[in-house]
Amino acid sequence: MEYITVEGLQKPISRLMKGTDYFFHDSYDKAAANMDAFLAIGGNSLDSAHIYCGGQSEEVIGRYMQERGNRDQLIILTKGAHHDQNGPRVTEKDIRHDLTTSLARLQTDYIDLYALHRDDPNVPAGEVIEILNEYVKSGTVGAIGVSNWTWKRIKEANEYAAAHQLRGFTFSSPNLSLAKANEPFWAGCVSADTETCAWHEKEQFPLFSWSSQARGFFTGRFSPEVRDNADLVRVFYSDANWERLERAKQLASLKNVTAIQIALAYVLNQPFPTCALIGAQSAAELHSCDEGSLIHLTKEELDWLDLTVDKL
Repeated sequence: MEYITVEGLQKPISRLMKGTDYFFHDSYDKAAANMDAFLAIGGNSLDSAHIYCGGQSEEVIGRYMQERGNRDQLIILTKGAHHDQNGPRVTEKDIRHDLTTSLARLQTDYIDLYALHRDDPNVPAGEVIEILNEYVKSGTVGAIGVSNWTWKRIKEANEYAAAHQLRGFTFSSPNLSLAKANEPFWAGCVSADTETCAWHEKEQFPLFSWSSQARGFFTGRFSPEVRDNADLVRVFYSDANWERLERAKQLASLKNVTAIQIALAYVLNQPFPTCALIGAQSAAELHSCDEGSLIHLTKEELDWLDLTVDKL
């Protein structure tokens, strides 16, 4: 397992981050077994959110840590301030509510990585920094970051933080995958485009990618003729992405790996620090991710996979 560091945390973060948006009370044994297997390969970071599984994701994690007595071995990324049916919730009241609720569900007194799940461009970025720094100063939160914010909003927030001697955002979690999104998977989501990636490279700003393997696009289960998954058709079906899939298959054959492992390696070989959120729910899927995380890709291979150049 490889690791990165993020300002605000002393512990290294595993580059594979365990997704927990399928952690429910009625399948606790499965979740616990998945976590045990993840720790066994050197993983230590997991991704959750206030809204996942109606709160059950965080509650299952809390139960697991209490039963195993391993809170200090884990790095928890959880998120709050997601909008609801009434609109945006990036307010001091809503952030406080979600963060306090998450702490109780997780049965812990601190959260390693705390992110705002969505943005509200009508709220000044500096105001958000002021709110979150209260939790940094109290030790309730280690590092602060964002999910589905644009790089320009992150830059605005961090310029305010620097000018006021406050902790800025030290990580971002948009979608980044070899398959490029035609449109947001969910309303308000952000995918890392060329401009975003250039900014992350320039700043060496850590990126935690959700849907890092394009929700199974590279598994071989999909083709232009297979259209039973409406969301995948809407978001990832395009001529360019079919060509990326074909190139991933070709490179996989040369390296004696699989196309989906190449897709994972694409995320983890970017010229800036990255982690990949993975949804592995079986031993075989976890083993695949573990092997894929160790594949090295050259800049030339990355460019060819991404259709920047015609020949490898």
